[in-house]
Amino acid sequence: MFKIIDSPLSKTEYGEEKYLKNWPMIYILENEKMAYVGESTNVTARMTQHRKNPEKKDFKSVHLIYSDKFNQSATFDYESRLIQLIAADGTFVITNKNDGIANKEYFEKLYYDENFERLWQILRDKKLAKKSITDIVNSDLFKYSPYKELNEEQSGAITDIVNKLNEQYEMENDLSQAIVVNGMPGSGKTIVATYLFKFLRDYQKDGETPYADKTIALVVPQTSLRKTLKKLFKGIYGLKSSDVIGPSDVAKKEYDIVIVDEAHRLHKRKNIPNYGSHDANNRELNLPKDGTELDWILKQAKCVILFYDNMQVVGPSGIEKSTFSEKLAGEFKKRMTTYYKLFTQMRVKGGNDYITYIQSLLQGRLNGPSDKVNFENYEFYLVDSFGDFEKRLYEKEKVEGLSRMVAGYAWPWISKNDKTKKDICIEEYERMWNNRTENWVHSETALDEVGCIHSVQGYDLNYAFVILGKDIKYNPDAKKVYVDKDSYFDKNGKNTTTLDELDEYIKNIYYVLMTRGIKGTYLYICDEELKKYFSEFIETI
Repeated sequence: MFKIIDSPLSKTEYGEEKYLKNWPMIYILENEKMAYVGESTNVTARMTQHRKNPEKKDFKSVHLIYSDKFNQSATFDYESRLIQLIAADGTFVITNKNDGIANKEYFEKLYYDENFERLWQILRDKKLAKKSITDIVNSDLFKYSPYKELNEEQSGAITDIVNKLNEQYEMENDLSQAIVVNGMPGSGKTIVATYLFKFLRDYQKDGETPYADKTIALVVPQTSLRKTLKKLFKGIYGLKSSDVIGPSDVAKKEYDIVIVDEAHRLHKRKNIPNYGSHDANNRELNLPKDGTELDWILKQAKCVILFYDNMQVVGPSGIEKSTFSEKLAGEFKKRMTTYYKLFTQMRVKGGNDYITYIQSLLQGRLNGPSDKVNFENYEFYLVDSFGDFEKRLYEKEKVEGLSRMVAGYAWPWISKNDKTKKDICIEEYERMWNNRTENWVHSETALDEVGCIHSVQGYDLNYAFVILGKDIKYNPDAKKVYVDKDSYFDKNGKNTTTLDELDEYIKNIYYVLMTRGIKGTYLYICDEELKKYFSEFIETI
């Protein structure tokens, strides 16, 4: 189906075939380090333009991709897919901008979907790519890449944010403002954050690039995700790994724009591992002793763009809604605050209905058979036997990959100091907690371990196998889901907290765990009464 012409870019002719001057085609420019993907209906003329373009002067080779089945819809589609895959594959640093990514429906798209894998394999054979599509799609470098098609809601938020920045800058030569983007798990907050960063770096208006010389940082509180995004940025032209920083780095210099992913994971001075460095940053910035990491950002950046979800605050050190609102209200006196909401569920195939259902289950708001919901496109089951629960995990991993067992912090972490011991014993089965938190999801031992909230928050799984431990229970007389403080073993998660606060944190933890799975979520429940209650609303297998 495909013919590929490999040639030095310096050549002015690539053959006598008519399709070279009058047929929709795709091409890849490269110099063994960087690559650019494009499409054209006249590739000969397009290459002439590229040879004259200073931005393309470093490219040495061109690979022209032809098919007699191509139409312009297909080449637009293939161009977008190649940009996304090459960006995450790692063979080249991709130089494309990210404002033209599309994944539209068109005539016989299924046919072209099936044949795209053939093209990708040809590119692998030519050493223009190295990883399989499955491996790339399951990687975090692909999932968080700024080369994504945004839905209408996400795209609208990006457009409005950039327009607000332009308006403020053009009127007052000042970027000072605060922007908050609220979104539930799976609404694409991290994707929008990385997309926005890349978009600002490439943005042009009236021939000018107003943000090219601005100091912009992406703050990622979670260490593991921060390392992933640093690696991602290193492989994208115009971005640097040093653009991705932690909250403490903000205290060291001032910025024009700071984008904060998962702002709910910024820390207060409460139940944190290192009070000394936190206090030192507060002193350096002339902030009171109880200053938060959010205070550091608000002080050091002219424009702050905060991606936030109050339902993902899972401990007393997090920035809960009242603190977040208080800090922004104080900033309102200095700068305007604008709010956006991402409603559409982009991760979980059960959609927004599934997310709402999980919230209702955990809050005990479902009351009878009429409240039960079945999800056609999502596997949501309660597993009666732990042996079967474990067996299904291995089956899903073998077929789909990226299937992990996770749990609430309802068992002590005894293996931390003694690797010969198991932490979790259920029925006759024993397992260990995650042996690391950084990039645990993709570690070699993850399949045989149980991940805690700190190892999976912010990550996608194909299937999540969630153990609800005895830290969450059900009282049938009061018809209430409640938490058991004595069965919760995260010291930093419960010290200094009231029972009401702990109730919120633990339910938030299970809310996060039960919204990791893209294709399905399987539950095993330790408390018998909670199991009975959930079984009224979830099919048991």
